[in-house]
Amino acid sequence: MINLEHVSKTFDTASGNVHAVKDVSLHIEPGEIFGIIGFSGAGKSTLVRCINLLERPTSGRVIVDGQDLLELNEKELRAVRKKIGMIFQHFNLMQSRTVAQNIAFPLKGSGLSKAEIAQKIDSLLELVDLKDKANAYPSQLSGGQKQRVAIARAMANDPKVLLCDEATSALDPQTTQSILKLLKEVNERMGITIVLITHEMAVIKDVCHKVAVMENGCVVETGEIVEVFTHTKHQVTKNFIETTSSVSRIHELMAQDSPICRLKAGEVLVQLKYDANNASEALISKISRDYQVDTNIIFGNIEVIRHTPIGDLIVIFSGSKEGIDQAVECLKTNHVSVEVLKQ
Repeated sequence: MINLEHVSKTFDTASGNVHAVKDVSLHIEPGEIFGIIGFSGAGKSTLVRCINLLERPTSGRVIVDGQDLLELNEKELRAVRKKIGMIFQHFNLMQSRTVAQNIAFPLKGSGLSKAEIAQKIDSLLELVDLKDKANAYPSQLSGGQKQRVAIARAMANDPKVLLCDEATSALDPQTTQSILKLLKEVNERMGITIVLITHEMAVIKDVCHKVAVMENGCVVETGEIVEVFTHTKHQVTKNFIETTSSVSRIHELMAQDSPICRLKAGEVLVQLKYDANNASEALISKISRDYQVDTNIIFGNIEVIRHTPIGDLIVIFSGSKEGIDQAVECLKTNHVSVEVLKQ
């Protein structure tokens, strides 16, 4: 659905050139929810605005649904943009218009009759669960309701692509979950390709099929969401993943000589990393039976991403040195990553 080929964007400023996006190539399949994540200044918002040419790339090709947008004239580009919806962090609703009027705005010049427009508005309000707010004004809505209106407005022209630029950043965690659930429903029911820009790995983890990680204008890592979480290649990706897990705190606790990390004779502190191949296996019970190794789980984080259980455990093994060594080898044989933190 979307092909970005060697896309770069440079801004000319008073202090010199700013290379916001550098030679980015991405391939996004129809019907995917594709996440693009990066810290502030990584270039992710500039990149997503290049997809509908709100920012015109300095170089490269932008192909959406088989059309190279950079080869289109203004009239052709306007027609294509109608099939690329966009929602923003701060909603961008017109304050002097009602919810229904905001949703109807993109339908100007669509050729639809008043009755057809009213019917479309009604169905979109039902989709975003705001049928009772048709005549309300944005000032009367909560942040989550405003974003639902923005989603309905973005879908007024039956888009094939929905671009979400930090769509949940201004919302509280509970409201964020409701908006992500709505986007997931839109994707599953209508097959719309969604590109989700965020700086929160928890958002990526909840709804995305694939993710691209950006740093300094470049895509440094990309892949299926489970693969990226379980076989992380780049440090910035590790930093993002650590924001969704408590496991990284173990190093801080060790530095503080926390009682939780103090070992007795014959004990070893380890980190176990599970992936799709082993998170459902009863390996802790197995090593306890087979090698007489007791396992004290200090804390951890096992969760389900894309129907796949993955995560980490911080544990203390107790037993003979031979038994612990055999237990570690057994875990590794079963594709559990084992890192000895302290012994």
